[in-house]
Amino acid sequence: MQRRRRTATIAVVSALGMTVVLGGCGLGGSDEVTLRLVAADYGDDAGSSSQKYWDELVSAYEAKHPGVTVDVSVHSWNDVDRKVREMVDAGKAPDMAQIGAYADYAAKDLLYRADDVLSIPVQANFVSQLATAGQVSSVQYGMPFASSTRVLFYNKTLFAQAGITPPTTWDELAAGAAALKAEGVKYPYALPLGPEEAQAETMQWMLSGGGGYTDTVGSYGIDSPQNVDTFTWLKDELVGKGLTGPVAPGDLNRADAFAAFTEGDVGMLNGHPSLMEAAAKKGVKFGMVPTPGAEGESRATLGVADWMTAFKQNGHQEEIGDFLDFVYEDENVLDFSRRYDLLPVTTSAFEVMSGSEQDAELRPFLDELQLSEMYPVGQTSWAEVSAAVKKQMGRAVAPGGSPEDVLGRLQSLAMRAESAE
Repeated sequence: MQRRRRTATIAVVSALGMTVVLGGCGLGGSDEVTLRLVAADYGDDAGSSSQKYWDELVSAYEAKHPGVTVDVSVHSWNDVDRKVREMVDAGKAPDMAQIGAYADYAAKDLLYRADDVLSIPVQANFVSQLATAGQVSSVQYGMPFASSTRVLFYNKTLFAQAGITPPTTWDELAAGAAALKAEGVKYPYALPLGPEEAQAETMQWMLSGGGGYTDTVGSYGIDSPQNVDTFTWLKDELVGKGLTGPVAPGDLNRADAFAAFTEGDVGMLNGHPSLMEAAAKKGVKFGMVPTPGAEGESRATLGVADWMTAFKQNGHQEEIGDFLDFVYEDENVLDFSRRYDLLPVTTSAFEVMSGSEQDAELRPFLDELQLSEMYPVGQTSWAEVSAAVKKQMGRAVAPGGSPEDVLGRLQSLAMRAESAE
């Protein structure tokens, strides 16, 4: 494969077919190189830990590359970003980190560009929305590693008891929630705006109302008229009418909402692919439909990506690139996606899954991926803005709360964070 921007030449093939090593430090040479990768854990327990996936993948890679050792340490999502931050701050950056954000490292010139390390076909194979979301100032630093989208899950049994069908509009959603409440359903619509993942539910609703965190040119527009209208509707038509359950949205975390759905206590909620297996294990009969919008199916859905990054500090540009090209081979992308009910980040793997009966359950999410919009992760201010959304968004729909005021405060914070960059 053709590569770009590599600092060393690995080998040339002479006219006699003999390979002559000209340079490089490890691939085909005499030097032993150890690459260190810090990765996030997508498993639920030791048996499903991502460590098993990486051990198998590394074993296959090292068998073909005896000069390179890859040392992978896997950490929970609660710890992995902090762990990498501590390593970087201590001057001991890993060669690669598979984490939730990349823009602040790119802004400090700590990362290789994607085209510094990946071959041209591999970089060109990323799903376009994901590749674009990995850019800072039109340069890709974040390499998408895993992705997911959101759809509306509904409990078929509870819907049948209430005599309702899946909604396509907000008004239909509210009417369905009222019917579910009349049947004694604990959470007619579960609205998790608690501190765990409020930024996701918030963006999903913003998109369904024609808004978003940013405007069409990428500037923050958190307090846009569309977003204010969306959360005013939520406050008045769902929360204010007691259709979101016994736990205040600002106190309800996504994990708790998912758990309640698997117990049969939720009529409907926004969910990602992992909820399918959890609900099926508990015997919940569920359906999935595109997110309802203000006047019809939402024009876009939330897409989420996790990122692979390559740090410059240790200078293993060639070896990192060769290993990452292996990571992004279809066989490995498909293996990881299928293990953890995630969506593939490469176009070729996406096409395989879209046409495979084996992956039929993921098709609703695959269909949404090409219509999805991502968090503004390319802005170094996003981490601060996201943290503020987690803390404050629940207040917008609380009794006595003001969506306009909360969104206005978040917009002011976002603008200050941007200007401080």
